[in-house]
Amino acid sequence: MNFCRKVIVLGSAVLALGFALAASSQQSSQDSASTAIEERQVDIMSEGVRLHADVYYPDEAGKGPLPTIIMSHGWGGTATLLGPQAADFARAGYFVIAFDYRGWGESDSRLILTKPAPVPSQRTDHRFTAEVEEVREVVDALDQAADIFSVIHWAVGEPRVNKNRIGLWGTSFSGGLIVYVAARDPRIKALVSQVGYMGQPIAAMSGAALARIYEDGTRRARGELGYPPPRAREVGNLQGGPIREKFLLYAPVEDAAHAKNCAMLFIAAENEELFDNKAHPELAYSRAPEPKKYVVIPGIRHYGIYGEAREQATRLAIEWFDQHLKK
Repeated sequence: MNFCRKVIVLGSAVLALGFALAASSQQSSQDSASTAIEERQVDIMSEGVRLHADVYYPDEAGKGPLPTIIMSHGWGGTATLLGPQAADFARAGYFVIAFDYRGWGESDSRLILTKPAPVPSQRTDHRFTAEVEEVREVVDALDQAADIFSVIHWAVGEPRVNKNRIGLWGTSFSGGLIVYVAARDPRIKALVSQVGYMGQPIAAMSGAALARIYEDGTRRARGELGYPPPRAREVGNLQGGPIREKFLLYAPVEDAAHAKNCAMLFIAAENEELFDNKAHPELAYSRAPEPKKYVVIPGIRHYGIYGEAREQATRLAIEWFDQHLKK
């Protein structure tokens, strides 16, 4: 893919109780699976850029506003990958919004000029023709946080959304982004962060890493460094090059303590290989105010949350949102 695409896109009683609970759970699952849902696509504007979003909700005519879950994909992902879980949340009685960050999936991109613009006196009604490049499939933590804020703004204007019962769900990199946002938006009443990366405070950065960040920032500000090509692999095997200087202002692990009145569930993989749980979800959990919960899913690595542990993680999320967005 070419970054510079031109734009001119466990006695008997116990056993009996166990059977009863199992039967109840199975019936609940069957009832949930049989719930019809509606799905549609919407456009959301974020700092002038059109974001693509898929919304899901129970097909129940005559019903009022619903508790709402906003879903954010991880580093290099897209909203399409969230479809199965979004549908599960909708069947559980939620209005669900799964969106693509700017420059990802079906969302538009931020544009930058590749040649000087006409001087103001030569423009008509603030319009002019220019050659531009789109900044596509890169990872800019602050831009992505701004996109989540924009989706929240859009949601409170949607008739089927209960604006007093909004929750965030994020996975991997977005597991940190939603903590960052919840610390700054009191409208968020609950969140579920699964296998979440919580950023790194400047004081915890190595000298070499910090020097690279400052160098990138300086060179980009002076026009000597452009943006990474789409889906560049600059951080391990992750797809999407980071805009490093933006991470100077991004450390969700330090924001968790400030997410007041937001119930936070952190789900971790026991054998997490991409980062140290103690420095990320576990530390964020320790700093978060009540109500909060920390769950470690045994035997899985990071990507197991999307495979063998997906159903378990989804059940945990629904139980948490039911407790804090429906009661």
